[in-house]
Amino acid sequence: MKEELKVVGHNATRLDIVEKVTAAAEYTDDLSFGPNLLHMAVLSSPHAHAKIVSIDTSEAEKLPGVRAVITGKDFPEKFGLYLKDKSIFPVDRVRQVGEQVAGVVATTYEIARNACDLIKVEYELLPEIHDPYDSIKEDAILIHPDLGNYEIEPWLDAQPGTNIAHLRKIRKGDTDKGFEEADVIVEGEYHIPHVAHTCIETHISVSKFSRDGRLTMWNSTQSPHTQRNIMAHSLGIPHKDVRVVAPPIGGGFGGKAGISMEVMAAAGAKACPGHPVKLRWTREEEFYNSSQRTGLRNKVKMGFKKNGKLVALKHQMFWDVGCSAEYGSNVVNATGFSATGPYYIPNVYIDSYACYTNNPVCSAYRGFGYSEFSFGIESTMDKAAKKMGFDPVELRRINAIKEGEGVAYDVPMNPNGLIECIDKVAAEIEWGKEEKSDDPNKIIAKGFASVWKAPAMPANESSSAFIKFSEDGSINVLVSGMDLGQGFLTAMAKIAAEVLGLTLDKVRVELPDTDRNPYEWQTVASHVTWSCGNAVKRAAIDAKNKILDIVQRAHFIDKSQLYLEDNGVKCTTQESFCIPFSDFVITGIQTEHNTWVGGPILGSGMFMPEYTNAMVDPETGLGGHPMVHYTVGAGAV
Repeated sequence: MKEELKVVGHNATRLDIVEKVTAAAEYTDDLSFGPNLLHMAVLSSPHAHAKIVSIDTSEAEKLPGVRAVITGKDFPEKFGLYLKDKSIFPVDRVRQVGEQVAGVVATTYEIARNACDLIKVEYELLPEIHDPYDSIKEDAILIHPDLGNYEIEPWLDAQPGTNIAHLRKIRKGDTDKGFEEADVIVEGEYHIPHVAHTCIETHISVSKFSRDGRLTMWNSTQSPHTQRNIMAHSLGIPHKDVRVVAPPIGGGFGGKAGISMEVMAAAGAKACPGHPVKLRWTREEEFYNSSQRTGLRNKVKMGFKKNGKLVALKHQMFWDVGCSAEYGSNVVNATGFSATGPYYIPNVYIDSYACYTNNPVCSAYRGFGYSEFSFGIESTMDKAAKKMGFDPVELRRINAIKEGEGVAYDVPMNPNGLIECIDKVAAEIEWGKEEKSDDPNKIIAKGFASVWKAPAMPANESSSAFIKFSEDGSINVLVSGMDLGQGFLTAMAKIAAEVLGLTLDKVRVELPDTDRNPYEWQTVASHVTWSCGNAVKRAAIDAKNKILDIVQRAHFIDKSQLYLEDNGVKCTTQESFCIPFSDFVITGIQTEHNTWVGGPILGSGMFMPEYTNAMVDPETGLGGHPMVHYTVGAGAV
C-alpha cells in the first residue's frame, strides 16, 4: 500500500512570507555594522581595451577620510570558478568598459567616490573586439595573451594563442553522409544579444578581516560555499578562516552564482583589518560591472528525409562570453552537449565556442544558454516545416526523442514524455484552428516550440544537511541552499517534517552560514530541491532511526512497530502509546532500572549523483555521461 503523505504535496504557507511582505526581512544592505563600518568605491575604466601605462594614487591617498587605496599591484592574483582568468584589479590592461582599475576605502561612500576621481590613470588604447565572429579571426588581437598559463578545470578545452577560452565538440555518426542522403536541407543563422539580470537588489558585499587574519563576509549570493572556496584560493587563506554569511537575497537569476565584486570587498577589508568594509554597486555599475547573459551567434543546418525524419545536424555556436570566461565557459560546455534540441538525430556535428570579447563578463542566466540556442533550433524547424509542407507540430512529433534513443553524446535518453507534452499543448491552444481578431489592424497567430533542459552541474556536485532537535521537540534544518523566490526553505521544511512526523510549525530552516551550515555546491541549475532535498531526507531518516533505536531500547518495543506522527512516537500494536519528542530528544528516556538511554538527537545526510562523468573525448564529446537528467517540454504562444 502506498504511504499517504501528510505534509509534502499539501498546501502550506511559505516560511518566509511574513518577513518579506511586511518588509521585515533584513537583506545585506539592511544589516548594521556599527561605527567601525568603512565604505568602498571603485574607479572604472572608460575604455574597452587598453594597456595600463601608469596609475597615480597620491592625490586620492591625501584626501581626509581615506583609509586605503588599492590597485592591481597590491593583489595580482587571478581568480575564477572554472577558469582563473579574472583579476581582482587589473595589473597591465583593462578588457571592458567599467573594469575596476582601483578601489578606495574611506569613512563614507562620498569620500571614497571623490577619492576615485582623484586617481590618475594613463592608458594606451588597444583594438577592441565586440563580436564573437571578429574574436575568432586569425589576425584578431588576443584579449588574454596568457591564456595558456591560466589554471583551468580539466574538462575545459582552452585554445592558447586564440580568443577561444573553451571549445566543446560533438561528433556522432557521419554528418557528411547524412547530408548527402537528406532530401531537404534547411539552414539558418541567428543572433541573441546580452541581457542584464537586473535583480532588484544589486550586488553587495560586506567584508571584515579580523586582526588574526580571519575573513568574514556577508554577501548577496547564490553560492556561499563556492564563494568561500574561491576566496580562500584567491587570497591564500585556509578555508577554515573564511566565513561567508548569506542573508536573504533580492534576486539572483544566475547572476550571483559565481563571484565578482565580493573579492574586491575582501581586498578592501584586508587593507583595513578590524573594520567591516561595504561595497555596493549602484544600478549603473550593476549594468556594466556585473555579469550578463551570454550572447550568441549560431548557425544551424538540418537535413531531412521526405518523411520528415531528421538525419543530420550541423550546429555551430559562437558564444560571446565577454572579457572573462570563468563561469560562461560552463554555459558553452553544457549547451554543446545538448544543442540538438529534444530530437533524435543520428548524425551530429556541434561546435560550441567560448569567445573572448571586450564586452562585459558573462555568467549563468535563467535557462543557462538553452533558450538561446533553442531559438535557432526551433526557428529552423519552422523553416523546414514550411519548406516541406509539414505541420510544425507534426514535424516535432516525428522527431521527438524517445526513451533509449541516443542524445547528442550518444547516451540513451531517459524517460521523458515529450510527445505527450506536444499533444497536450497543441490541444490547449487548439492548434490548427484559425483565430480572427476583431481589430482589422491586428492578427492572431500561434507559434509552437519543443525544448529540453539538463542541469549543467559538475559531476561531483553535492549537497549536505544537518538536523538538530531542541528541548520542545522542534527542529532546526541546516542547509546552504538559497531561497531565490522558488520556495526552497519551505520545501526543505516539508521534507523534514514528512519524514519525522512533525507539524510544519515545528520546523525552522536556517539561512546559510559556512561556519555552521554544511556544504552545498550552488543554488543554480533547477537542481537544489532535488539534490539538497535528498540530503535533507537522508538527514531526517538518520535522526528518525536514532529516535526509534532509543525508544526500542527503553521500552523493549521492536522498531518495526514504531512510527513517527503528530510530533512524537507511536506504536502500531499499542493504540495508547505515544511519546512526545519533547520528552526525550535532548534528555533521553529513563528506563525501569533508572538508567538513561539516548541523548541529543542529530541527523546528517548527504547526496551526490554518482553516475555522471564529465570527462569525454575532446574531439568527439563522446565517452562520458556529463548530464544528470533531461527534462522536456513544449510551449505555445
